This record gives sequence, structure tokens and C-alpha cells, in this order.
Amino acid sequence: MTETLRVQAAVHHNPYAYMLDEAELVDLLSELGRRRAESILRNHTAAEGEAPRGRYPRPAMGFVILDPTADARADDTEAVLGAIAVGEQARQFLPRAAAKAAAHRRLGRNNGSSVHTDPHLLGTGAFRYGHSAEVRGVIVAASSQSTDQDLYEASRLAAEFAEGIGARHQEFEWKVGETDWLSRDGLPLARYGEMVAWFPDGGKA
Repeated sequence: MTETLRVQAAVHHNPYAYMLDEAELVDLLSELGRRRAESILRNHTAAEGEAPRGRYPRPAMGFVILDPTADARADDTEAVLGAIAVGEQARQFLPRAAAKAAAHRRLGRNNGSSVHTDPHLLGTGAFRYGHSAEVRGVIVAASSQSTDQDLYEASRLAAEFAEGIGARHQEFEWKVGETDWLSRDGLPLARYGEMVAWFPDGGKA
């Protein structure tokens, strides 16, 4: 029997409701989590000297994915799209991944070097380490392995998330055909009308 790692995924909020309901987005995260589980297990069980980034110290990881559509003014909690726990005891690593993701979002870069070169950017209660990755606007942070191993797994998850959303968006386009707005009812968000509600009526030319 082939060993597998338990994967649990959850969505905090869904910015892609125009094409995916929450269950479908959870399914996507679960699928991506299973890919990372295969990588984690392979690297954890590899013989000495065979794993490209060194043997992983534990068969568990926590991942936090930020919403690439989130408003820049949103606080860190609101900016979380979802999380993935791979392996037993992975839940304990999620706060660390969250701290890395929040620092990346605030600083605009991986927090991995800050404790060494820019400790003035960190405050009380900050997490000392990276790594997190930003791929095509998607920030993902991972925790439980070495910094290089965390960075690798985070970057792969971010890239595959972008690819997965892109593939499903293409399916949506072929399903609905020509459309101006990315919504199930073809209507824009009310806020876009509110942004220009002040503009006077045309009246007579």
C-alpha cells in the first residue's frame, strides 16, 4: 500500500464566485495540496543526498494563500483566501505561514532576509523567518521545513494555483461566451456605479 499524507484545505473567502462556488474552490485547493503532499513525502523519505534541496525534516507542512484580488487597504485577515494543511500535526504550522504571508504582503517581498539585514522592519511578535513566494501576483507562504524547502513548496503551490484558476477561467469563458462582467448574472459590482454616481445627467446637448 502506497503511503499518503492527509490533506485538509479550507477557504476563508472566495473571490472567484463568478465561476466557482466555495466547494469547487476547496476542491481546487485540495487537488493542489495533494500535489504538494506527494512532493513533501518524496523529499522526506528520500535517501541521504538524493533530495535536490536536502531531505525534508518532517512529513507535514502548512500553507497560507493570500487573495491576489484583495484591496490593498484590506487587513491581513481579510486578505487570506485559504489554507492547506498537509500531514499530521500540520495545523500548528499555519500561524507561522500566516505571519510570513502577512510580512510579504506588507513589505512587498519575501521576509526571509529581514531578520538578518533589516530587523528595523520587524516589530514585537513578528516571525523571524521566511520563506514565502509571490508568483504572478499570488502570495503563498509555507512552514515546517528548512527555509529553502519552504520557499520551493510555496512557489510551486503559487504557480499551480495561478494555472488552476486560469484553466477554470478559460472554461468559464467558453461556457458563457462574450460578456463584459465577471459575474454569474452579468452585472457589475454596485460600487463601480457608486464611484461615478456624482457625475451629472447629460440633459440636453
